[in-house]
Amino acid sequence: MIGRLALGVLGALLLGYGALLALTRQDLDQLVEVGIWLAVGVLVHDGLLSAVLLAVGLIGRRLVPTAWQAPATVALVIWGSLTIVVVPVLGRFGARSDNPTLLDRPYSLAWVVLFAATVVAVMTAGAVRSRTNGRPLAGPEE
Repeated sequence: MIGRLALGVLGALLLGYGALLALTRQDLDQLVEVGIWLAVGVLVHDGLLSAVLLAVGLIGRRLVPTAWQAPATVALVIWGSLTIVVVPVLGRFGARSDNPTLLDRPYSLAWVVLFAATVVAVMTAGAVRSRTNGRPLAGPEE
């Protein structure tokens, strides 16, 4: 209880410090751009991403065996989050011809490797769960 309270207070202090830095070190047009970016992010998440994931979840619930549903859900969350995070670098937004060191890594390859690692983890978890009839390997004693 005290640990959670301490983390909450620390988080609130860091949030306040970040807001103070943003308000004192940014121009008004930059703050407006951040506000627009945040608003669009909420609209895209709530209006598009959530709706698509709900539809995929409803369809997947009927097509995916019970033992594989939890690993498949985890994979969807990881893939969706990872893809949203890497869109700017995959699209090379911010790359400049006068600075070739910006975005100079094989980001597509990294995305594919993480995607493949997630597939391996999901296949392993699904296989384990299907052998144990969907129950976790160990849990609290009842």
